[in-house]
Amino acid sequence: MFKKLASDLTGFSDIGEVIDPSDFDKADSDDYVLHEDNEKIYFLIKSKSDEYCFTNLGMIHLDGTSAMSSKRVLYRYPYAHYPIKHVMFETAGTVDLDVEVKFTIGDKPYSIDINKKQIEHVKDLYKALLAIEEIQREGRRMMEYANTSLTHSVSILSGLREGDMNVPNTFKELNEQSFDWLQRHYHEWNRKDFGTVYEKYINN
Repeated sequence: MFKKLASDLTGFSDIGEVIDPSDFDKADSDDYVLHEDNEKIYFLIKSKSDEYCFTNLGMIHLDGTSAMSSKRVLYRYPYAHYPIKHVMFETAGTVDLDVEVKFTIGDKPYSIDINKKQIEHVKDLYKALLAIEEIQREGRRMMEYANTSLTHSVSILSGLREGDMNVPNTFKELNEQSFDWLQRHYHEWNRKDFGTVYEKYINN
């Protein structure tokens, strides 16, 4: 009892371990993976109180208040709605026991401590998150271009004289085409599945 309390106070209980893929199904996070929708775990970090599960569709965080409590809160962050930003990697100093992966998903900042003996695995995760961040950034940029292009086209049409066109029909067609344009570009650039990215960088 005293040893567990001491580890909580010193922070050692927060140092995570990278879980081997053969043991993914033994982790609590696996119960919340959407296997029915082809969701797959690619990287899993487990500390005494938390689990950080990275899948092709998003990140699942099982948040424990401390190693002394069995209560958990489940957070799910689909990449399509929670973009990853500010990915950083902090190596270990001489006396440090851990390395850190830092990033923001949506508006939630994370700093995950992992045993420095597993640094090579953590580097793979860092590369994957960095690649996802860049792909999402490019997607947002392309959506901005699509919106700008659409706005420009609308402004040209609005400058035409009323006698040059059938206003009701033109308005209807413009709305339908605008919706189709934005929907097509949204699905093209707002990527949901990053399985290929994880497969490229994660060497299990």
